[in-house]
Amino acid sequence: MHRRGAKGALIVAAAAALVLTGCSDKSSDESSSESTGTGGAASGSLSIQPLLQVDTEGKEVPKADASAAADPAGDGSATCAPVKIAMAGALTGPDAALGINIINGVKLSLDQHNKANPGCQVGLAQFDTEGDPQKATQVIPQVINDPTVVGLVGPAFSGETKATGQILSDAGLASLTASATNATLTQNGWQTFFRGLANDDIQGPAVAKYMTGTAGYQKVCVVADNTDYGVGLAKSITEGLGDAADESCSASVKKGDKDFSATITKIQSASPDAIFYSGYYSEAAPLAQQLKSAGVDATFVSADGTNDPQFVSQAGDASKGAILSCPCGPAPDEFKADYTALNSQEPGVYSVEAYDLTTILLQGIDSGKVTRPELVDYVRNYDGPGLARQYKWNANGELASALIWIYEVK
Repeated sequence: MHRRGAKGALIVAAAAALVLTGCSDKSSDESSSESTGTGGAASGSLSIQPLLQVDTEGKEVPKADASAAADPAGDGSATCAPVKIAMAGALTGPDAALGINIINGVKLSLDQHNKANPGCQVGLAQFDTEGDPQKATQVIPQVINDPTVVGLVGPAFSGETKATGQILSDAGLASLTASATNATLTQNGWQTFFRGLANDDIQGPAVAKYMTGTAGYQKVCVVADNTDYGVGLAKSITEGLGDAADESCSASVKKGDKDFSATITKIQSASPDAIFYSGYYSEAAPLAQQLKSAGVDATFVSADGTNDPQFVSQAGDASKGAILSCPCGPAPDEFKADYTALNSQEPGVYSVEAYDLTTILLQGIDSGKVTRPELVDYVRNYDGPGLARQYKWNANGELASALIWIYEVK
């Protein structure tokens, strides 16, 4: 299923060699050692491993230096009245691993802060949306109605963010998402929403140009689920692929589908070089398995919704050779060690973003910004390095600069 042909094999081999040079620390919000990918080994010896970071042209760019990243511990002298940071996202349900990665990153930042600052103990209020927009509209009012909550890491998914962004904006609560990437979210006039990673209109062209340039794919079938995330990313990918996107095998599936026979028949007829799946791991895994069982000889490519050890665990050998992108990138080994010690599992996709965004909120609280309006203003004017990247936002809540990472299951 994942045979690329001679050209693709040479390209990926070259990219893998870059891991030993530009990406030699191998620690990621998905990977923290050479043998470990997004969160660790997930299926025998297979894991998600970083290859290289690319810009919007699909060209390699150097990894940022995270040595000056903000430390949630600060100088240990902070004092504050009791306040809380909330997290809202899928903590149960078919895509819960993504939300758990986030909440665990939040917990690590809070743990390091609170241990170092006995005079400023910041609590955690966690809310499970199951990744469902309708449930999120019931959960977010609970977040807002807790007067001790001064900042939110979330919502996690694009659909639930779209459904609740105006509510959060009206409440004046800073909402920093570690994972919601639908590009239209920052076009709604919300005043308190800040995206902590690149959006899909950055990821789409970057990955598309990597696929047609570096990887050399000439025919790609784009398959999308029907979520806001899946639809938005697929549109961006398709536009970026240009003539390489084969309309005859483009397909739409429903969230929750497990039988992809009709889609696979279309793909078989097209004989593509690659399949790009725009959606989450809970559907990507059975799709990859069924493609392999059907003898489809094409590279399986997907993005951050699939970039989790659960994809490898659920897809098994069918995940081997899959190319996965993410606006999230490698993190230091020290982060992996601390995260694993606290949470008894390795970090996964979005873990570092969640840690960085929580740290920014904590820095604001430590500086005396303990009301919702003060914290929104603090974030709006923030400019500083984190483990994942430099955090500085434009007026609409998008990062001033954001890049994309390419990973491979091997």
